[in-house]
Amino acid sequence: MNVTIDKNSGYCFGVEFAIQMAEDEMENCEELYCLGDIVHNSMEVKRLYEKGLRIIDREQLKELRDTKVLIRAHGEPPETYKTALENNIELIDASCPVVLKLQNRVKHAFDADKPKGGQIVIYGQVGHAEVIGLAGQTGDEAIIVTTEEDLDKIDFTRPVTLFSQTTKSTKGFYHIKSLIEERLQQANQDSTAFNANDSICRQVSNREPQLTKFSVEHDVIIFVSGKKSSNGKALYSVCKQHNPNSYFVENEEELEKEWFANAESVGICGATSTPMWLMQQVADSIKKFDFETV
Repeated sequence: MNVTIDKNSGYCFGVEFAIQMAEDEMENCEELYCLGDIVHNSMEVKRLYEKGLRIIDREQLKELRDTKVLIRAHGEPPETYKTALENNIELIDASCPVVLKLQNRVKHAFDADKPKGGQIVIYGQVGHAEVIGLAGQTGDEAIIVTTEEDLDKIDFTRPVTLFSQTTKSTKGFYHIKSLIEERLQQANQDSTAFNANDSICRQVSNREPQLTKFSVEHDVIIFVSGKKSSNGKALYSVCKQHNPNSYFVENEEELEKEWFANAESVGICGATSTPMWLMQQVADSIKKFDFETV
């Protein structure tokens, strides 16, 4: 049985950059605070914890003084920078450049649209770290939509500017876009009342066609990702759609030998938050199975 790891899987640039910054900083200190999980993968969080990375939340940040705190790739709202300034906290800013650029676009759109009665709508997951940072650029006035039902939050008699969380599905974004267009037409709004911005990271969206091809090339697909990963859920659905024999695991302990009973080829892939070492660990465990006892 051949076991192949997808060469296009693994960390995106933003996550890789944040982890490298954390590891570089920890070479000079015993402990480093990080605001939220540095990556949505519990195995990697555990590895970095053993090196001295300590995860805190925003309430804990308010209690800190005179220390260093890492901002992860997801970015942060303006309030975080304000708190850091007030508490003499040195921020090690590992925000992804793609996310920072999007934050700037959202802020400029909000400042321009608000006097005209416009609304900023963000296609994303409520409570997701990146979305919190994006909504913060609007003073939390942005409307967050995840499902069709969420569109009821929008006032379609007013202009709408749409953005997307960078890790959402391209297909999902364009579906929401078309639904908003329909609702605006029903409200007798002309085309100038809607400005849609496809702000999905291409490092993420390009993985969809790559995974489609990879999924059909193997009998069984093992998708490795943290359960908290929004990107992981989206990419796994691509695998499952094109190969019914696709399985989602967080680590090698969740593998079931029966999945591989009649397989000649197994593909291992993962999210933009999945480290390559973890996919290799999963591949090695599959190779050790004794299939004669299945």
